[in-house]
Amino acid sequence: MNAVERLRHQPDTVLSVTLAAIIAVEVSAFEPAEQTKALPFAIVAGLALALRRRLPLLAFLLAWLGLAGLSVFAIGFDNDSLSFVAIFLIAHYSLGRWTTGVEAGAGVVCVLASTVAFTLGDAATNDGVSNIDVGDIAFALGIVAGPWAAGLAIRLRQEREVALKSVNQRLETERNELARRAVIAERARIARDLHDVVSHAISVTVIQARGARRTLGHDEEGVRRALDAIEHTNAQALGDMRRLLAVLRDAEGDSPASPPPSLTRLDDLLDDVRRSGLDITLEDNGHGPDIPPGVDLSAYRIVQEALTNVLKHADAATVRIRLEYNADSLTLTVSDDGTLPPTDGQPPGHGLIGIRERVSVIGGEVEAGPAPGGGYIITARLPYFVESS
Repeated sequence: MNAVERLRHQPDTVLSVTLAAIIAVEVSAFEPAEQTKALPFAIVAGLALALRRRLPLLAFLLAWLGLAGLSVFAIGFDNDSLSFVAIFLIAHYSLGRWTTGVEAGAGVVCVLASTVAFTLGDAATNDGVSNIDVGDIAFALGIVAGPWAAGLAIRLRQEREVALKSVNQRLETERNELARRAVIAERARIARDLHDVVSHAISVTVIQARGARRTLGHDEEGVRRALDAIEHTNAQALGDMRRLLAVLRDAEGDSPASPPPSLTRLDDLLDDVRRSGLDITLEDNGHGPDIPPGVDLSAYRIVQEALTNVLKHADAATVRIRLEYNADSLTLTVSDDGTLPPTDGQPPGHGLIGIRERVSVIGGEVEAGPAPGGGYIITARLPYFVESS
């Protein structure tokens, strides 16, 4: 770091040395001054400003002492010197700008004392102390308290900004934590659902194996059908298990004994929602190939979450659900004619988070946002199998 860069990082030092040099030159050129006595006070007044950020109260007292000494040993100098006025104003501004805590209270006392001293000194110079009027006091307050009040206002504003930033950071942290907990809770729920699917597949495999063992040597066609069923069931269970490994398993509680929800029970869900007054239309192109239980369950939950979002957040009258069964994936679309309320910068609701997590576990893709013709639309593509990497 060269000399120029060092000076750039020490603005108070540059300011104080410059003002000390200027006021020293001015005092030397001021003939009525007692040079040997006035010069030390002039230098002290200028150099004191080097401490105005680190030790603002001490800097003010030293500057005030130096200026007071100049007023004694260089009578009339304050009326002819620009550097005298500059040091005076900067010292009072710095007292309000940089003092905090106990020093701030002491700064108020210093400003009051300086105002009184300025008023008395100005009156003694002019018409005498007995002729002090409201105008003299107002002038003193403007010259003395004005710079101090400006520094105080800036300090209070910056302290408020720092406090607001701290609050915003805390709220941001809390908001992120809530979103993180929502993701964890949804992943735990998905893990429990997939656990039920895999457990069911294993149970079916065990039953098929027992049946094949009983017919072994008596019914080869029956054994072949049992082995085919075992292979098909285990292939589906393997895909679901891969999805399960991507989720942190929540070990709290036991899995429910009832079978998991399925698209075959989607009409029951829609009938329940229709009772709330929502007009729901379901379109599908036929079930086509059998889809894995994990994908079937996730599709049902996605529809459920989407309908919940419509009921809670959208002022919608109609909802359209479309299921398109392809050879290797299921495309699910839920659209409505409602309007979402403004979020005001808040994070997305837990329902949308849940939908994204379910699609992520399945290994699919999801798009959610305003529909071109109005309303809101969610489109999810759910592949039947997860490719091994």
